[in-house]
Amino acid sequence: MRIVSRRSRVTGPAAALVALLGLLLLLLAPGAASAAGGLDAASAALKQGRVYVDPAMTGQFSQAQADALTARIKAVDKPIFVAVVPATDQYPAKTVIRDLRTTTGVNGVYAVWRGTEFAVGSNPGALSQQSAQNYAQAAFDAHRGDVNGTLNSFVDNAAPQVHGHAPGSAGSSGFSTAAIVVPLVLLALAGCGVFLLFRRAAKRRAEQRAAELDRLRVVVDEDITAFGEELERLDFSPAAADADDAQRADYTHALDAYESAKRTMDAAKEPADVRAVTEALEDGRFALAALAARREGRPLPDRRPPCFFDPRHGPSTQDADWAPEGGAARTVPVCAADAQRLAVGLDPAIRTVQTDQGPQPYWNAGPAYGPWAGGYFGGYGSGLLPGLLVGTMLGSVFSGGDAWAASGPDGYEGGGQDSSFQGGDFSGGDFNAQDFGGGFSDGGFSDGGFGGGDFGGGGGDF
Repeated sequence: MRIVSRRSRVTGPAAALVALLGLLLLLLAPGAASAAGGLDAASAALKQGRVYVDPAMTGQFSQAQADALTARIKAVDKPIFVAVVPATDQYPAKTVIRDLRTTTGVNGVYAVWRGTEFAVGSNPGALSQQSAQNYAQAAFDAHRGDVNGTLNSFVDNAAPQVHGHAPGSAGSSGFSTAAIVVPLVLLALAGCGVFLLFRRAAKRRAEQRAAELDRLRVVVDEDITAFGEELERLDFSPAAADADDAQRADYTHALDAYESAKRTMDAAKEPADVRAVTEALEDGRFALAALAARREGRPLPDRRPPCFFDPRHGPSTQDADWAPEGGAARTVPVCAADAQRLAVGLDPAIRTVQTDQGPQPYWNAGPAYGPWAGGYFGGYGSGLLPGLLVGTMLGSVFSGGDAWAASGPDGYEGGGQDSSFQGGDFSGGDFNAQDFGGGFSDGGFSDGGFGGGDFGGGGGDF
């Protein structure tokens, strides 16, 4: 009796179908495609909107941490791409970020942790390279050696300033995402859809401005209260026999500034309105300094910027050299008390504000503090703040000059953004490599400092 095996061969069209199904399963299984790692696996993950972790790096940054960061990036809907890879020839130090940008094909911000180093690259239409570098350095300095802390801090602080939206999955066919999306958008615009889109965008901008204003309001209210307490402690009566008209004018000027600051803050609708408040407080404190000089028979003080470390200290009395931890020295205006502290080797009394990472110096608290600082220091030349804040998170706001005046109502990012492509646009490999700054050769961050090892390549100091 002949026995026929059930495992007979599949031939003809059925065999082709089985082979096709097998190929589709391989293409749809990201784990199999990325098991060996490499640039192709990394770009495939980034195209799908996932944070990529090379298998060799899961001991430093787990898949669970990568999934959490992926969810964080998707929540803010910005074109930010993150990869964690080993320092091997699979990921060349000089070209890895540009290679990922080319193979992913999407304009955006690319952050790569390679071995023990961290570096970023950015298309100018998404975020200026100087801003990306500043955010990266601040995140690395705050979480040295901690991959998860560094990447989350970078995303949290950079995301509000990144232009554009997260792209859809960009395939490898000859059609760009725009070829599919544009017709759909045109159809959506034919009707009430355009109204809904504009209303949604306006609502998102308004919510962002409201959240930033709420954070600023706490700090500005503290400033107003501190100035009011100075006025209450002032031992001066306009009706006193020894008071002259000039003293009374200074006193009235200070009172008017205090009332103006309160009214302006009460009426503030967006963060940009805060600048007028701190301008009034700065003006009022100078009036008090002039009043004190008149009463004591001293020469009237020169009009100088407020104390850099805390504008509540009042007008500065001199300039002093100061360097943040791990950073380069710079000359800053300081009050007499802080000048004495620095002279004997003590730390100055720095103004800190509350952030998601705990109390931070105001210059590391985020771009929302641009108008706050602009009101205090903006009247002393557009070049003052960029020089004082170079290398800090707030410094990126002023990297383009007088950013608090030149920027639009939707953000405080200064500098020339490339208007031809916004972040999230699909351009494939068609981009100007010179415009796409960043990389380990342009200034990476390592435990040895800024631009460490063979991958520093200059970069710049804090």
